[in-house]
Amino acid sequence: MRAALAPHDLTHVQFVLLASLWWLSEHADEPPTQRELADQAGTDAMMTSQVLRRLEARELVTRGADERDTRVRRLGLTAAGARVLSGALADVEAADGAYFAALGSGQAAFTRALGKLGGG
Repeated sequence: MRAALAPHDLTHVQFVLLASLWWLSEHADEPPTQRELADQAGTDAMMTSQVLRRLEARELVTRGADERDTRVRRLGLTAAGARVLSGALADVEAADGAYFAALGSGQAAFTRALGKLGGG
Protein backbone atom coordinates (compact mmCIF):
# COMPACT_ATOMS: atom_id res chain seq x y z
CA MET A 1 0.00 0.00 0.00
CA ARG A 2 2.83 2.37 0.81
CA ALA A 3 4.12 2.13 -2.77
CA ALA A 4 0.62 2.57 -4.24
CA LEU A 5 -0.02 5.68 -2.13
CA ALA A 6 3.42 7.30 -2.51
CA PRO A 7 2.66 9.00 -5.87
CA HIS A 8 -0.34 10.65 -4.20
CA ASP A 9 1.72 11.84 -1.22
CA LEU A 10 -0.64 10.01 1.16
CA THR A 11 -0.02 7.75 4.12
CA HIS A 12 -2.29 4.77 4.63
CA VAL A 13 -4.09 6.54 7.48
CA GLN A 14 -4.63 9.64 5.36
CA PHE A 15 -6.05 7.47 2.58
CA VAL A 16 -8.37 5.63 4.98
CA LEU A 17 -9.64 8.92 6.42
CA LEU A 18 -10.21 10.44 2.97
CA ALA A 19 -12.03 7.33 1.75
CA SER A 20 -14.11 7.14 4.94
CA LEU A 21 -14.94 10.85 4.70
CA TRP A 22 -16.09 10.38 1.11
CA TRP A 23 -18.26 7.40 2.11
CA LEU A 24 -19.81 9.20 5.07
CA SER A 25 -20.46 12.30 2.97
CA GLU A 26 -22.28 10.20 0.37
CA HIS A 27 -24.45 8.43 2.97
CA ALA A 28 -25.38 11.16 5.46
CA ASP A 29 -27.82 14.04 5.53
CA GLU A 30 -25.22 16.49 6.83
CA PRO A 31 -21.43 16.74 6.73
CA PRO A 32 -19.85 14.23 9.12
CA THR A 33 -18.10 15.22 12.32
CA GLN A 34 -14.54 14.34 13.25
CA ARG A 35 -15.92 11.88 15.82
CA GLU A 36 -18.11 10.19 13.22
CA LEU A 37 -15.14 9.93 10.87
CA ALA A 38 -12.91 8.45 13.59
CA ASP A 39 -15.62 5.93 14.45
CA GLN A 40 -16.15 4.98 10.79
CA ALA A 41 -12.41 4.60 10.14
CA GLY A 42 -11.67 2.88 13.45
CA THR A 43 -9.06 5.48 14.36
CA ASP A 44 -8.19 7.32 17.54
CA ALA A 45 -10.00 10.68 17.80
CA MET A 46 -6.86 12.69 18.65
CA MET A 47 -4.85 11.10 15.85
CA THR A 48 -7.74 11.68 13.46
CA SER A 49 -7.77 15.36 14.38
CA GLN A 50 -4.01 15.66 13.79
CA VAL A 51 -4.17 13.91 10.41
CA LEU A 52 -7.16 16.03 9.37
CA ARG A 53 -5.20 19.19 10.17
CA ARG A 54 -2.48 18.02 7.77
CA LEU A 55 -5.05 17.19 5.10
CA GLU A 56 -6.68 20.58 5.62
CA ALA A 57 -3.30 22.31 5.21
CA ARG A 58 -3.00 20.53 1.84
CA GLU A 59 -6.52 21.77 1.00
CA LEU A 60 -7.85 18.22 0.62
CA VAL A 61 -10.49 18.58 3.35
CA THR A 62 -12.39 21.35 5.07
CA ARG A 63 -13.03 21.50 8.80
CA GLY A 64 -15.75 23.93 9.82
CA ALA A 65 -17.53 24.65 13.07
CA ASP A 66 -20.96 23.10 13.55
CA GLU A 67 -23.78 25.67 13.60
CA ARG A 68 -25.24 24.21 16.81
CA ASP A 69 -22.01 23.44 18.70
CA THR A 70 -18.79 25.29 17.87
CA ARG A 71 -16.72 22.56 19.59
CA VAL A 72 -17.81 20.13 16.89
CA ARG A 73 -16.01 20.14 13.53
CA ARG A 74 -17.95 19.29 10.38
CA LEU A 75 -15.86 17.87 7.57
CA GLY A 76 -15.91 18.12 3.81
CA LEU A 77 -13.86 16.71 0.97
CA THR A 78 -12.60 19.43 -1.37
CA ALA A 79 -12.46 19.05 -5.15
CA ALA A 80 -8.68 18.58 -4.82
CA GLY A 81 -9.27 15.96 -2.14
CA ALA A 82 -11.72 14.11 -4.37
CA ARG A 83 -9.18 14.10 -7.23
CA VAL A 84 -6.38 12.81 -4.98
CA LEU A 85 -8.68 10.16 -3.50
CA SER A 86 -9.89 9.04 -6.93
CA GLY A 87 -6.34 8.49 -8.17
CA ALA A 88 -5.23 6.84 -4.95
CA LEU A 89 -8.26 4.57 -4.91
CA ALA A 90 -7.51 3.35 -8.43
CA ASP A 91 -3.90 2.61 -7.48
CA VAL A 92 -4.89 0.88 -4.22
CA GLU A 93 -7.42 -1.29 -6.05
CA ALA A 94 -4.76 -2.19 -8.64
CA ALA A 95 -2.29 -3.06 -5.87
CA ASP A 96 -4.92 -5.19 -4.13
CA GLY A 97 -5.70 -6.94 -7.40
CA ALA A 98 -2.04 -7.69 -8.06
CA TYR A 99 -1.47 -8.91 -4.50
CA PHE A 100 -4.48 -11.21 -4.43
CA ALA A 101 -4.02 -12.44 -8.01
CA ALA A 102 -1.91 -15.28 -6.59
CA LEU A 103 -5.18 -16.76 -5.27
CA GLY A 104 -6.38 -17.25 -8.82
CA SER A 105 -9.85 -18.76 -8.95
CA GLY A 106 -9.82 -19.06 -5.14
CA GLN A 107 -10.10 -15.29 -4.73
CA ALA A 108 -13.91 -15.30 -4.45
CA ALA A 109 -13.87 -18.04 -1.80
CA PHE A 110 -11.16 -16.17 0.12
CA THR A 111 -13.22 -12.97 0.05
CA ARG A 112 -16.30 -14.84 1.33
CA ALA A 113 -14.25 -16.40 4.13
CA LEU A 114 -12.92 -12.99 5.18
CA GLY A 115 -16.49 -11.68 5.20
CA LYS A 116 -17.50 -14.44 7.57
CA LEU A 117 -14.60 -13.64 9.89
CA GLY A 118 -15.54 -9.96 9.86
CA GLY A 119 -19.18 -10.70 10.59
CA GLY A 120 -20.27 -9.78 7.06
